[in-house]
Order: sequence, then structure tokens, then C-alpha cells
Amino acid sequence: MFSLSLFNDILRPFNVTYRCWSVSMLPGSEREDVERGGKIIMPPSALDALTRLNINYPMLFKLSNKKNNRVTHCGVLEFIADEEKVYIPYWMMKNLLLDEGDMVQVESVSLEVATFSKFQPQNSEFLDITNPKAVLENCLRNFACLTTGDVIAIKYNQKIYEMCVLETKPGSAVSIIECDMNVEFAAPVGYQEPEKPKKQVAEEMMVDPADLMPEPAGFIAFKGSGNRLDGKKKKENADDQSNQVVRVAYQRGIPDYDYTIGTIQFLRNIRSVTSEKETEENVFKPFAGSGSVLKTKTKK
Repeated sequence: MFSLSLFNDILRPFNVTYRCWSVSMLPGSEREDVERGGKIIMPPSALDALTRLNINYPMLFKLSNKKNNRVTHCGVLEFIADEEKVYIPYWMMKNLLLDEGDMVQVESVSLEVATFSKFQPQNSEFLDITNPKAVLENCLRNFACLTTGDVIAIKYNQKIYEMCVLETKPGSAVSIIECDMNVEFAAPVGYQEPEKPKKQVAEEMMVDPADLMPEPAGFIAFKGSGNRLDGKKKKENADDQSNQVVRVAYQRGIPDYDYTIGTIQFLRNIRSVTSEKETEENVFKPFAGSGSVLKTKTKK
């Protein structure tokens, strides 16, 4: 016949209070694998009690600090701790506001599988990592669950990066064992986006190619300005201004800013360098020619 006391043991959840200690206080060699993850070490008596209770696997627990009303969730790694003691990672003790030897309540829970989580790095140095999602995925393999509001610690390239869990779905506490979870990152604490250069500064830095062209030298036809008979100032139209633009002939050593891609120019009219006397003779002089008459006078 099934006893009532055994039936009550099966339905009763695991709920025990232990004294907590950091992993560094665990006897034996240093256990960095425990410090990097989100699992605790419990005494052998806890395993004996859990096997007699109706709990879901994998084993997940809720840790509570009744004095400060702080709660987090974790998994279990081993059952080798001294009786009435549990060893938990230091970052977890900071979240629970616990000191060495304080009392912590350990209660078995069942959590939903995670589908989404959002993290915020606590330092902008996290942006220096080439592939942050891959690094985070690799580090979360040592975790069993996540709790919204916790600040977890991950280690990469001999550096410790703290990550705040901003959001988890479908609940405030989720299991991340064998799950397909989407991960997003918020801007790190204290991060400021680089300022974009102002448009005015960019416009000042632009150079007009017309300013680089040499000033025309020598006589330029039709460059003068006209006058009105009534003495009033002449109004300048857009057409007049366009007519006043003078095309400067190509000079050797000065780039042609009107060049279009896909065209070839053969400059065959470039004269060689001549002496100063020849250049003075070739200078155009207006109204310097000699006149002629149609009928010549006969000498008597």
C-alpha cells in the first residue's frame, strides 16, 4: 500500500537554506570553471533529497536573499560541498548582495525555455571583440538559466566582461539548456557615437576648380562693359553674365578641368618656346595696321 508520507515527499519541492561561500573558498585546487559559469556546488545530502522528490530535469534552482529581497536562478554542477554549505560564483554573490557565510535559500524550480535575450555590456571595451555573439554563445554554455536584471561575468582573452541581462523571453527567468535563442546587444554603458562633421565645414573644404584656373593674360576681345545713354546703371542679366565667361586656351602644365572621360585631345597647335623679341612681335595690337587707298595719286 502506498504510504501518505511518501506521497507528500514526492509532491513537496526542494527548499533548503544553506550558508553560502564563494568558489575561492572551496577546498582543493582552484575551480575557474565554476567561477565562469552560472552553476553552484551543493552538498551530497541535497542530491539524496532531490532524487526522492518529484522535480523536473535538468535541475534548476532559485536562490533568494530574504534580507534584501534579491533573487536569481542557477543550475547545479556537482554535489561535493560540505554539509549545510553551498559554493556559488562571486558574480552571483554580488547580484544577491551576499557576503561570505550569509544564509541563502535554495528552491527547486521549473523554467521555460528561452527564445530571446538582450544584453548590455558594462564597458565599451566589449566592442573591441571581433565577433561578440560567438564569444557570448561560447561562454553561455557554462550557464543553465538567465534572470532579468542580473549582471553576469564572462571571460575572454584573459579579460572579464560584465553583461547586464536587460530582457528575457518568454519570462523574467528562462532556461538556456538546448535552446534556440535570439540574442541582441544594447549600447555599452558610457558609449557615445562619434560626431559627424558639420555640413558647413565640409562645404568650406570644397575647392571650386574655376579658382585654380590661371587668370587670362593679354588682350581679350569684348571684355569691356557698356554704358546707357541716360546715365543709369545697366542691369546685368544671367545671359550677359554667361557671355562674359572667357574660355582660356589650354596651357602646358595646367590641368584641363573641362576634360570628359572617354575623349582624346590631340594638341597640335602648341608652339615651342621662342625668344622675347619674337613674343613681343607676335603680341596682338589693336588698330596698329597700315591703311590703303583704292586710287593712287599720279606724279606730275
